Amino acid sequence: MTVKISHTAEIQSFFEEVAGLGHAEGNPRFKQIILRVLQDTARLIEDLEVSEDEFWHAVDYLNRLGGRNEAGLLAAGLGIEHFIDLLQDAKDAEAGLTGGTPRTIEGPLYVAGAPLSQGEARMDDGTDPGVVMFLQGQVFGADGKPLAGATVDLWHANTQGTYSYFDSTQSEYNLRRRIITDAEGRYRARSIVPSGYGCDPQGPTQECLDLLGRHGQRPAHVHFFISAPGHRHLTTQIN
Repeated sequence: MTVKISHTAEIQSFFEEVAGLGHAEGNPRFKQIILRVLQDTARLIEDLEVSEDEFWHAVDYLNRLGGRNEAGLLAAGLGIEHFIDLLQDAKDAEAGLTGGTPRTIEGPLYVAGAPLSQGEARMDDGTDPGVVMFLQGQVFGADGKPLAGATVDLWHANTQGTYSYFDSTQSEYNLRRRIITDAEGRYRARSIVPSGYGCDPQGPTQECLDLLGRHGQRPAHVHFFISAPGHRHLTTQIN
């Protein structure tokens, strides 16, 4: 028979103390979140009868995950980031906000501050002998009118499936650009066709996916942030 104690007043009081609820200092919102994490983790340990060996294996896994900077990758791989998008979609629908391009996940490989160009840009530095790719598009507001002066922030992998900043062999901001749309809301970019890629086969994210019987491969894609004054920010991508 499974023994459960997390519901008792003693344990609940203990968790509240650990989460700092009895202290004026600290962040109330953070305390609320930590208390819920403690309560739900305790219930999971009880309900699934998690052993001490399993618990410490999980702690070791989190240490390795952080050491490899793969927390964001795992969040995407387990669908948590996608769930956040779906939840926001539902909130938008509830608020009557419909239309426009659907949002998609950002992923863990965005880098702020890419070079800014007016109307058009070349994204690659010319060192990768990839297939030349031309991108062009037009940004519209939710009212269907072209948006002049919108910022289109693009980034994608190289032909080896790696991203600048995270791959030290690439130049700074290679395959990353920000483009300001012209008077008709149009933008143009020259780049190279990116490659699909997978998780590091020796990394903790792929280790988790292996245990779930899943692959860690992604098709080639291009990420977009699109923003304009007075309009909601859009995160999307094309595959």
